[in-house]
Amino acid sequence: MATMTTDRDLSSTKVATEPRRSRTSGIDRALQILDCLQRQGRPATAYEIARDIGAPLSTIYVIVDDMVEKELLDRKDGGLLWLGPRLYQYGLTYARTLDLLNVAVQEMHELAQNSKETVQICGRDGDHMVVFAMEEGKDHFQVTSRVGTRTPLNWTASGRLLVGHLPEAERLEIFARSATASPTGRAETDKNVLAKASAATLAQGLSIQAGESDFSVACIAAPIRDNLGACRATISIVVPDLKLKQKNPDLAALVKLSAGRIETRLGWRNGQP
Repeated sequence: MATMTTDRDLSSTKVATEPRRSRTSGIDRALQILDCLQRQGRPATAYEIARDIGAPLSTIYVIVDDMVEKELLDRKDGGLLWLGPRLYQYGLTYARTLDLLNVAVQEMHELAQNSKETVQICGRDGDHMVVFAMEEGKDHFQVTSRVGTRTPLNWTASGRLLVGHLPEAERLEIFARSATASPTGRAETDKNVLAKASAATLAQGLSIQAGESDFSVACIAAPIRDNLGACRATISIVVPDLKLKQKNPDLAALVKLSAGRIETRLGWRNGQP
């Protein structure tokens, strides 16, 4: 016996066979907005954000207004948007739960006192080095990299250490993708040289650069390695380059000692040199 196909049956079949449209949720859009501002490193308009993330401007206006109301964003003069004060409170709470950062910051304060120089704790964010914490030295020497500063990995002593434990193929891929010329023009950009140097400096437990990211500025960094030998962060002293060769105090020895103490306190030392 023949069966009759109704409009409802056709409609149901159509719904079942057609792929669902992917939708971007409100939380995803909010994260895209925050990521955009972090990536740009400066306040931006709603139009700039919408263009950057490829979202409808009307959608961004609605989400931005809600985020401003909840203090996840801050609206400045001229309609510019920036990260809001509520994020800072979240960040503080999160930071208090990180054993690595807590221990490293304590050691940072001690190293700054012993060396009387500016000390930084740095980590990796993708193709960049990020300053996690910093204590300024006793003199008037100023550095441009502050807490939150993101710098290409090939510009800094810490950046090279942070990828030194990765397989060679991965190091080559990272530097091929990310190595750029520095403001001084002295930073190495050859992926092969960088890949080799990053592994060598990690093995030595010390990385030094001078004048590569800033004129007349040097950095002496030591890796903070976990029990598998991966560089989880670095501790470094930032000084005028004329202090690199000083022996009283011996800055390279001090920074290596500090890195070792952090590893020991975290149970990561595991017989490393």
